[in-house]
Amino acid sequence: MVRILVDADAIPVKQEVFRVALRYGIKVIMVANSPINIQEEDWLETVVVSGQFDAADDWIVEHVQKNDIVVTGDIPLAARCLKKAARVLDYRGRIFTENSIGNLLATRDLMAHLRNIGVNTSGPKVFEKKDRSRFLQSLDTIIQSILQANN
Repeated sequence: MVRILVDADAIPVKQEVFRVALRYGIKVIMVANSPINIQEEDWLETVVVSGQFDAADDWIVEHVQKNDIVVTGDIPLAARCLKKAARVLDYRGRIFTENSIGNLLATRDLMAHLRNIGVNTSGPKVFEKKDRSRFLQSLDTIIQSILQANN
């Protein structure tokens, strides 16, 4: 059964995930480093991990299964989940694939290096309504793809 695992510490599309999960009857697991305030539902689980910096990422990778859907803005986490045959998308609706993840990791590393040597790089773009819409469309596309493959 398909599940949605969410890297939940800073998710701007929480309600969208819930709405889509309810429509398809999919379980959602919100994984965070600190407690998050969400409703209690049978289809919704909250996992709070503590410890090291990447504890939530490690928990997701340890528990993700083939065709689970992972929602994260963390590119290294996306790469780790793709290796376990999960489907991965970010909060803006970008779908990560085996073909795209290498370039994304390289770009991330380059930008981190530039920041470390003092180059002023721009931060992430402001999250807009179109990002929310693209996320919903991408999540629906992934779910439809999984459902069609299972039929």
